[in-house]
Amino acid sequence: MSLTPRALGMDVPMTRRDFFDGIAVSCVAGAGNAAPKLLDPPGPLTVRGDTSEALSVPHALRDGRFWAHAGPAVPTGESYDLVVVGGGRGGRGAAAEWLRRHPAASVLLLDNHETFDDHETLEEPGTWETAGFDAVMCDEESFGADTLVSTATPGWIDRLPIARRARRDLRALHEDPPDWFPGTTAEGRLERLAGLTYSAFLREVCGAHPDAERFCRTMSSAEWGYDTRAFGAIDAWGTGYPGFAGLGLSRAEPSRYNSPTVRRHWHGRPPATAAPALDGRARMRAGSPVVSVRNGPASATVAYFDGHQVRTVEAGAVILACWSAVVPYLLPGLPAARRRALRQAARVPLLEATVRLRDPGAWRRLGVRSVRWTGAYWCATAFTPPDTVRMLATPCRSELGPAAGSVAGRKELLMTPYETLEHTVRGQLARLLGPAGFDPGGGIAAITIHRWGHALAPEYCRPWHAFYPDGPFPSEAARGRFGRIAIAGSDAEPAARGEAALKAALRAVEELAP
Repeated sequence: MSLTPRALGMDVPMTRRDFFDGIAVSCVAGAGNAAPKLLDPPGPLTVRGDTSEALSVPHALRDGRFWAHAGPAVPTGESYDLVVVGGGRGGRGAAAEWLRRHPAASVLLLDNHETFDDHETLEEPGTWETAGFDAVMCDEESFGADTLVSTATPGWIDRLPIARRARRDLRALHEDPPDWFPGTTAEGRLERLAGLTYSAFLREVCGAHPDAERFCRTMSSAEWGYDTRAFGAIDAWGTGYPGFAGLGLSRAEPSRYNSPTVRRHWHGRPPATAAPALDGRARMRAGSPVVSVRNGPASATVAYFDGHQVRTVEAGAVILACWSAVVPYLLPGLPAARRRALRQAARVPLLEATVRLRDPGAWRRLGVRSVRWTGAYWCATAFTPPDTVRMLATPCRSELGPAAGSVAGRKELLMTPYETLEHTVRGQLARLLGPAGFDPGGGIAAITIHRWGHALAPEYCRPWHAFYPDGPFPSEAARGRFGRIAIAGSDAEPAARGEAALKAALRAVEELAP
């Protein structure tokens, strides 16, 4: 289906459109070599999250442009027992634990985002799809035309618009897969799976038709931020993907090769751990990206940019609960080995859209709850009563692997115009709901796009990390005390989900304990 921008309602005013952007621009007016800022779309605009402003200072530090234009630092005269860099779950967890141990302590949190609420959409990314998908859109990007198939009804594989042999292969994978590794021990079978991605398993081991692999490709995207070309076969087995029943592997315990997240969720996903409430016990400064942290004989000096100039505060201790990749630019005195380890932490980009419908009747007539797309820009769509549609996009270039694919996908994401994002949201909703009577021009009341260039913390997994599970891990080399400074953040743990950020925060507090 191809609709004009006017038919999609691109010229229809909405009550609110929030675009969460991540374009790298200069931190101060007149700085050279800055990436161009994309023009804001017409109409009301609220920019939050990984915005141009939030990323401008970190990117200027990375590119060596910041200090040439920032001017001298101005002391505030303020002194704190603890300064925390990063206001997410880990940063707030570190502040709360410090105050639990030292109730009278003075604590300051600094964050580059405009509000601390910006972190809330990422408190437990990947969980919105836990109920599973009850339909798949075999889309035109993958198979030449859009065909919605409900997977909740018997015989659904026979209705897929794929090659006959591909349907046969999918039935075998789901219903009666053979023993792919005859004569191999259980440990040998697990080792074979640990050396493959799920897509490679389907192609090279199962000999599945290309249409069958293409149909399965986005099965991992909503949970992991990348598709099965990067998702390990050992974790696909651990998560219950089709094709492994014939191997006869015990389901009593996970494999040692399973990633930390799969191991932790083996017997069911634990509840998300909420960020601790500080209840006014700590000062919090949003829109204040930290640009330097220095150890001193009596205290550490923390410099941050307040939007006009660099300001400094003194701290008895500092916890860096920010992205690990930023730390080397804040602490140039770090040993080279720690700097290399910190820079290996490439976070996975994500986009989440929330669309409020004027009339949700079309979705109800569709008769499904959530839809996985096989190749379109937004890979998942789900309805939340009474009138909201949530959408997820995973920009990672999965064919390159989780780390390199995240870097490449983030670069593409940061240069994607706002208009393109709005057009893809409207276009995919028109394709999905149009047959049920939906009008994308007048049927959308508001679109909110959360744009996160640095969303999911990296996780060690096979086949990409040969050192896993025996170590040593880069996170272990990266973290630890450095004078009055400790490095926390979920990047500092080998597991990227759940309690990782809080675990890192508690460890950092303990490292700084007198």
